[in-house]
Amino acid sequence: MLYLPEIVMSNQIATSKINRMKVQTVESVNKGNFGEGKISSLILSQAIPLTLAQLVQVIYNVVDRMYIGHLSGDEAGAALTGVGVTFPVITLIAAFTNLFSTGGTPLCSIARGKGDENRAKRIEALTLTMQIVMGLALMVVLYIVRKPVLYVLGASDITYVYAEKYLSIYLLGTVFMMIGTGMNGFINLQGFPRMGMLTTIIGAGINILLDPLFIFVLDMGVTGAAVATVISQFASCCFVLRFLFGRKTIIKISVKDLFKFDFRLLKDMVTLGLSGFIMAATNCVVQAVCNATLSIHGGDIYVAVMTIINSIREMIGLPINGVTSGSQPVLSYNYGAGKKERVKKGIKFASIVALCYTFLFWVLVLCFPTSFIKIFSSDESIMEVGRMPVVVYFMGFITMTLQFCGQSTFVALGRSKQAIFFSLFRKIIIVVPLTLILPNVANLGAMGVFLAEPISNCIGGLASYLTMYFTVYRKL
Repeated sequence: MLYLPEIVMSNQIATSKINRMKVQTVESVNKGNFGEGKISSLILSQAIPLTLAQLVQVIYNVVDRMYIGHLSGDEAGAALTGVGVTFPVITLIAAFTNLFSTGGTPLCSIARGKGDENRAKRIEALTLTMQIVMGLALMVVLYIVRKPVLYVLGASDITYVYAEKYLSIYLLGTVFMMIGTGMNGFINLQGFPRMGMLTTIIGAGINILLDPLFIFVLDMGVTGAAVATVISQFASCCFVLRFLFGRKTIIKISVKDLFKFDFRLLKDMVTLGLSGFIMAATNCVVQAVCNATLSIHGGDIYVAVMTIINSIREMIGLPINGVTSGSQPVLSYNYGAGKKERVKKGIKFASIVALCYTFLFWVLVLCFPTSFIKIFSSDESIMEVGRMPVVVYFMGFITMTLQFCGQSTFVALGRSKQAIFFSLFRKIIIVVPLTLILPNVANLGAMGVFLAEPISNCIGGLASYLTMYFTVYRKL
């Protein structure tokens, strides 16, 4: 990812104190020791490069859609819709990545906070092992069932051609994607957020450069977009592995540490990682239900609009993920070290920063919806149809932050049951039923699908954060 500016301390603090705090914080971060230094500085030192890394990762993910949406002629709409139909499958792969990474990274941080370096090493090695094994399994299974799955997800005879071309090639990079994305957190928790940022930038930069070459210059269209993505995922994976097995890493693992299955440790990892898995898996379910329902009530053009909305959400939601994800190793470490007052300060700081950011973009999207649509499509019909769905979909965007803040706190402190419940509550208990019911209420049609999101954000976000506040924050 990109490179972070130094965090500026308050001008009212004496110069000598500023220097001491900067040195202390930098040394703490470099050693992966989050128990010392100013808590806000530690979180920002993780969150800023992580946010920049996720910015590039999102560009990485949406750049295909940006280029495909601007193909010439009638092909653009069908190609964009076809790629959009593959989202649930890609999200499912991300879900399995999260199953091990979002369980492994906080457990590793907690172990390091307790000084148990051997356990931390075993957790990292087991996480990498599971990313490899699961990546190979998913690649084979999803390739075999791709045709019926794509039709179930809302592909028509016209859009299936593009969806199949893209997905067939994308699946070849499954293992690369899972390692590059899933193991990046282990770089950050060791106090090397800039390196974690760089590994993502490298892959994303390659994708951004290769996309126009393959799509337009070589006239490969959707196939070119998929090839560029796989190449970039491979590059990112290589750099992640180079660091984890290199000399700079704090947690020393080697090839001989891999494929040693500690099932008790795996159970702990999966139990905690179920929250991240369910969040991604339920996104998969919601995307599938949305695409299928929209294909019935609105047709291919509304599936294309939903593809654009998902892309906008990924773009503007990434700093929230950056802040909450960046706070997790800091919260986990201090919780493991028994420094509960620092945990409270970290929760408060992350929540305030995330809410302030969300409010700004919430206003921008509601005021200028067409400007965001133009990023992904120059088709006048899509812009005309998509304006109101974008406004409706993002009406409750600000309360979505509460869901992320509450969820990340539960995960960071190892409270898997609460994290799992609220993952299921918002998506499966609220969004999916509303997506199926609202289109048939008061002739809402396709608009009912977009209305389900703000309703679920308000209910799920408030429930998650208030529960975290009363059951965790106040009792620390």
